[in-house]
Amino acid sequence: MFRLVLAACLLLATGPTGPTPTRDSWESRDTVGYWSRERIVNAQSADLLPFPRHDVAPPDSAPPAVPPGYGARRTVPGRKVLTPGGDRLGYSPVTRPYTGAHRLTGILLSHDPVARRDIACGAAVVRSRSRSLVLTAAHCLYAGGRPLTHVAFLPAYNGQRSGQQPLGVWPAMRVWVPKRWRERPYSPAQLPYDFGLAGVMRDAKLLEEVTGPGLRPLLTRRRSSMSGLELLGYPVGRSYPGTDMYRCLGDAVDGGAAGPGVLVTHNCQAANGTSGGPAVRGDAVAGVVSSSSPLSDASGYTVLTRLTPEPFGRLLAKADHVMRH
Repeated sequence: MFRLVLAACLLLATGPTGPTPTRDSWESRDTVGYWSRERIVNAQSADLLPFPRHDVAPPDSAPPAVPPGYGARRTVPGRKVLTPGGDRLGYSPVTRPYTGAHRLTGILLSHDPVARRDIACGAAVVRSRSRSLVLTAAHCLYAGGRPLTHVAFLPAYNGQRSGQQPLGVWPAMRVWVPKRWRERPYSPAQLPYDFGLAGVMRDAKLLEEVTGPGLRPLLTRRRSSMSGLELLGYPVGRSYPGTDMYRCLGDAVDGGAAGPGVLVTHNCQAANGTSGGPAVRGDAVAGVVSSSSPLSDASGYTVLTRLTPEPFGRLLAKADHVMRH
């Protein structure tokens, strides 16, 4: 049913509101040149967004008092860790070489000209007819209502030998986030809209010609739960270099947010650097990492912006239409 909804959205898509993308523009060459190896390695992770704890606390327990310095200890109780070899946040490194969904996941880079800093997020190739679209979090593309610059995607990025780009640097020609995200100040009510798309091109090739078919959008509706998710990203912090991909297995329940809603998993505690990373199930993507509890929390969780027929399906249709014409 959701596939039919998505197909309908693709047929009803409206035209672009900006310039038509080209395969070789000054802007794309400038973006590729901007991202030197030094800039890539030194980019700062985007901050995860705050979310009110009372909305997502597990019903069977209340968190104990957290002593100072607890951030160095386990935040996901051992009985809730589903990932083989999972650490205190529930994550473990992804084995190289990256294949399948891991090959389709990478880092998304951008520059904030106001804060004067380079930013790194997670992102993934999403399947489309244009074969040129990347899915990430809206807060990885827009900050304070303004678009970030020099946006680029590095699929299958890994930190061996100070950072490798095995599939190249793909500059974004256009980016899309929900109108609500662009025009309203941040509040937890915005989290269901924290998704974005980037249309990328490099030389004469399409992204999916290099990476293989993207992740299929798995569209769900509010109040539905989902099991068997794999969260992917590049965490930064204690024991995390920020240049290596990590995974966390989790089951997710509805987070109770209004609008399209969000998913919450208590099996994973996302750290900075994982913003925008995909929540994968098989060959499909069901959401992106948006928020989490503080690392000092004794019962951590991660908030995922779920992908819904509306508004995500409509935004995907619009972006795909623009990139094909």
